[in-house]
Amino acid sequence: MDIKDYIHELGQKARAAGRIISSVEAGKKNRALLSIAGKIEAERDYLIQQNQKDLLAGQDRGLEAALLDRLELTPGRIDAMIGGLKQIEALPDPVGEITDMAYRPSGIQVGKMRVPLGVIGIIYESRPNVTIDAAALCLKSGNACILRGGSEAIHSNQAIADCIIKGLQEAGLPSDIVQVVSITDRQAVAELITMSQYVDVIIPRGGKGLIQRISQEATVPVIKHLDGICHIYIDDKADQEKAVNIAYNAKTQRYGVCNAMETLLVNEKIAPRVLPILAKQYFLKGVELRGCLKTCALIPECKKATEEDWQTEYLAAILSIRIVSGLEEAISHINRYSSAHTETIVTEDYSCARRFLREVDSSSVMVNTSTRFADGFEYGLGAEIGISTDKLHARGPVGLEGLTSVKYIVLGEGHIRI
Repeated sequence: MDIKDYIHELGQKARAAGRIISSVEAGKKNRALLSIAGKIEAERDYLIQQNQKDLLAGQDRGLEAALLDRLELTPGRIDAMIGGLKQIEALPDPVGEITDMAYRPSGIQVGKMRVPLGVIGIIYESRPNVTIDAAALCLKSGNACILRGGSEAIHSNQAIADCIIKGLQEAGLPSDIVQVVSITDRQAVAELITMSQYVDVIIPRGGKGLIQRISQEATVPVIKHLDGICHIYIDDKADQEKAVNIAYNAKTQRYGVCNAMETLLVNEKIAPRVLPILAKQYFLKGVELRGCLKTCALIPECKKATEEDWQTEYLAAILSIRIVSGLEEAISHINRYSSAHTETIVTEDYSCARRFLREVDSSSVMVNTSTRFADGFEYGLGAEIGISTDKLHARGPVGLEGLTSVKYIVLGEGHIRI
């Protein structure tokens, strides 16, 4: 069987399984999630054994240390996979929820019911734990899914897929609800993202290159974000201690994540007080600073920022800093350079905070808190499949509700239109 036939067969099976899982009651889906968790627990040694094959192959291929770290399945990460399954099991099932019921002048009632999207294709790199997160979220939200992990994690992903299949079967559900692509050829991705007769939406997780390629080539709708160019603006009416703590945490708590701050904007009235303090802390942490001319005048060790710096997601110990005249200039800078991921204002001025929330056009906008909180678990959504910077269909962290849509429902008692 060639690659096209193989992927299309997966699509046919997923479409059929999707019709089944869409109407399965919550208790049965929850039992399946717990069964999968039990299989992961029972197969710990096997998972680590298969993961070692991927790690050794990655070392032979010269993968960077950061990629090898994301690839590794440690005992703690297996614990987290099991914990994630149990968290999703405990979440309310969104499928079938009815909202906004209202009587119309004609006497009919009109409302909305939450329904699964159908078949979701998920394409991701490196992290094999995504296989579990994706499968669990799709299962709980009543969707079938086709998962295509990176070639560097093929043994790990197939081992996890075995656990998923056994868990589904133990719960009396079709194993075709979750299918993991078993081939590494890139043509498989090309087929999956253009298979609109079987796949309802594609969700890519990985580097900017992967997501750009999928966005350009897909004929199936895509939920995505390309960059995490996140900003913090320190207003002149900010509490200094809050400002320093928030700006330090947002940059240094973790570097290689999409919700880390990449650009710090500081009001010119407060900059002489907070920037020297922050610079000292950043330098002790090994963070390289790149700033505007005013910033460089305050911090002599700071390198001069270029136009490219304002447009860069560093994912590293590098931070760009710009001193601005006030809220207007801060909002203008953010709306020009932001990737529409997450932005924060630090201020004690209620009016400024309200204006920032209203006028900044990003998927998460915050007041007096670190951008690192832009996360599905922190938002109370449980695990997430990713963070969307699109405006359609989902925006922000995509959890269970983001993997569903709505249909209108109408109730009558023999009503006819006159």
